[in-house]
Amino acid sequence: MKNKQKIAIQGIQGCFHQQAAFDYFKTELDFIECLNFRELCEKLKNGTADFAVMAIENTIAGSILQNYALLQEYRFFVCGEIYLPIKMNLLALPGSQLEGIKTVSSHHMALKQCEQFLQGLNDIVTIEMEDTALAAKQIRENNLVGQAAIANALSAELYDLEILATEIETNKANFTRFLVLSQTEISNENADKASLFLELKHETGSLVDVLNVFKKEQLNLTKIQSVPILGKPYEYSFHIDLEWKNKTHFENALKAIGTLVQHLSVLGIYEKSTWNGIAQN
Repeated sequence: MKNKQKIAIQGIQGCFHQQAAFDYFKTELDFIECLNFRELCEKLKNGTADFAVMAIENTIAGSILQNYALLQEYRFFVCGEIYLPIKMNLLALPGSQLEGIKTVSSHHMALKQCEQFLQGLNDIVTIEMEDTALAAKQIRENNLVGQAAIANALSAELYDLEILATEIETNKANFTRFLVLSQTEISNENADKASLFLELKHETGSLVDVLNVFKKEQLNLTKIQSVPILGKPYEYSFHIDLEWKNKTHFENALKAIGTLVQHLSVLGIYEKSTWNGIAQN
């Protein structure tokens, strides 16, 4: 029997990272739970995990800056991406009634993203926790009557909890983009997207010169994120995501910008994902 691939995720089973991994790999997996993103990177670095799934940006919260810094530090290869709709549900012990809920626990971002729903409940006390799935797990393990968790439907299934209310997030256009990371580069003949790190020359217009190359080669710039360079105060590198219809244009651009920057790293060449079932252009 073929061994299952080992996937490092931030959080415990039932978290959104696990759901993103299921959606990307579409097969049975073994999961390595990590308390934080640095631990996730270490598990991939030391070979404990075959791949890691890392959240990188959210349509509401924006970029996760610490993770861009970790990408720069560890220099893993980006071999794929997945956009996951973040659907929040209110979970409690089976047989619970909404009017009997007195406390609601979850990750602080989940609580914030469901503020409107929570304000509609009477005299609710909120409890911040490290992970949405952990909030669900503790209700089951400690048989917490009168307490609910905000988490995804996967957590309800794993921890045998009842969903009292579905899609309680205030903003329904809530997506998180996850990167799939590996220690080695994985070739993909369908690749139409790349992630780069650039360190520019300290010259007037250096960024404009690079962007003009992308424009000339008809590359679609989907992300540009500045990242502080450790040990060089007020100096920044840039994380850039690009898409193309003709890979030759991307290859031409790489050659052209090589003379315009101090340092260039290609973090990954991979197939772009879809957002809400629609390919991102």
